[in-house]
Amino acid sequence: MFFDPACPWAWMTSRWLMEVERAKGITVTWSVMSLAVLNEGRDLPEDYRALMDRAWGPVRVIIAAAREHGDDVVKRLYDAMGTRIHLQGEKDFDVVVEDALAEVGLPAELASYAAPTAGDETDRALRASHERGISLVGDEVGTPIINVDGVAFFGPVVSPAPKGEDAVRLFDGCVLVAGTPGFFELKRTRDVGPIFD
Repeated sequence: MFFDPACPWAWMTSRWLMEVERAKGITVTWSVMSLAVLNEGRDLPEDYRALMDRAWGPVRVIIAAAREHGDDVVKRLYDAMGTRIHLQGEKDFDVVVEDALAEVGLPAELASYAAPTAGDETDRALRASHERGISLVGDEVGTPIINVDGVAFFGPVVSPAPKGEDAVRLFDGCVLVAGTPGFFELKRTRDVGPIFD
């Protein structure tokens, strides 16, 4: 799964995918993509532009932490950041980063990578991770992106996150539909926001 910790819909999908992981005995690999990278140069509403400007920090820190401490920190940092952003409503991403690093037991100095002057190496690695996800589905989507044995798709955008057998049915259906040659899109208007249960 490719995620941006700032995205509430990716958070919902990640909770669903964790249910699928338990129920089906699969192993999920967690990878970073960036809504800020995706939206570079696009004309955005002012409030969403402000979110995109702030969204660079958490993804940069996850990329730097994985480089310095191994890929096993990616999911732990995502959980710690996502809990603060989506469940606790923390809007200050500097606080999110600092608290998440402390919770996971990583050096506080990693927070310095959130800054725009963090260095080209971190941003190059972030853009490469983002590109790996986007190359699977195209750039007319957002986060999350899921890839199952070569069958890749954006989403699902779902609220609340299905549990148990409902989670498995949705997973199997998504993989079946996305794996159908020539299939591109299913969509309907959202009538609820993220329901974090």
